[in-house]
Amino acid sequence: MLSNRVGTLLLTALAPAVWGTTYLVTTELLPPGRPLLAAVVRALPAGLALVAVTRRLPQGVWWWRALVLGALNIGGFFALLFVAAYRLPGGVAATVGAIQPLLVALLSAGLLGERLSPRTLIAAVAGVAGVSLLVLRAEARLDVLGVAAAVGGAVVMAAGIVLSKRWVSPAPLLATTGWQLVAGGLLLLPVTLFAEGLPPAAPTAANLAGYAYLAVIGSALAYSLWFRGIRLLSPTDATFLGLLSPLVATALGWLILDQELGVVQGFGALVVLVSLVVAQLRRGAPGPARTERPAPKVPDPEPATR
Repeated sequence: MLSNRVGTLLLTALAPAVWGTTYLVTTELLPPGRPLLAAVVRALPAGLALVAVTRRLPQGVWWWRALVLGALNIGGFFALLFVAAYRLPGGVAATVGAIQPLLVALLSAGLLGERLSPRTLIAAVAGVAGVSLLVLRAEARLDVLGVAAAVGGAVVMAAGIVLSKRWVSPAPLLATTGWQLVAGGLLLLPVTLFAEGLPPAAPTAANLAGYAYLAVIGSALAYSLWFRGIRLLSPTDATFLGLLSPLVATALGWLILDQELGVVQGFGALVVLVSLVVAQLRRGAPGPARTERPAPKVPDPEPATR
């Protein structure tokens, strides 16, 4: 059982590690001033591809549930993520986003009945402190809209994680992931056309490479692993793995962009890793999660068209 849990943690951790590359790809490959376009291109093609591969559409209540989850996990989060990435230094955006484990722990206690332990709270606060030491710079300038977008992104993602645990889809994982990506992308599309309009110029080869990476690796692959982890782990355990994103982003900045790292940044990385490990230590028996039980199947009076 322990080896299974470790394997699940490692596979789930790949998702936030991949997301740690988003800031580098956004700033180095994507066209400037198009955060909503980046969000749509990242979500919609990947979602349509997964739906086409699985050949499964939502049924019953899962039409509106997929819409809600897609709005939280994909549509709202992607838009706010890219707005924050364009308007804030990476360190500020990452520090604000690091409050997500604390938000998930609080929501899980209220909606899923999970026990909110002092160790979890301390680990969450330490994670925010560690990320701030790792990536925040004294000269970083704050942008009110950017900070609001970063906070909003953490809130909607936290709500999406907890609801994804509460609403367990009977469909295959790839299908459920595709539904959410499509729902989020379709919600973003009219907003993007209204706020940003059509692109003023054809995308360059670098733009296309950045979009393809974010859609295939950053969305289709990473979100499939992420939602799998949420199904198998508690939401609090899963969300603490998100602290790996600023670690990866910082490492890439050092390796590729020649950004300097000092003792303070090294200490911050250590604090983040310790808080992540402490959060994953086995707690006592978890409280009963108020996850809905599937209703008993009632035979259709006549064959239904699928």
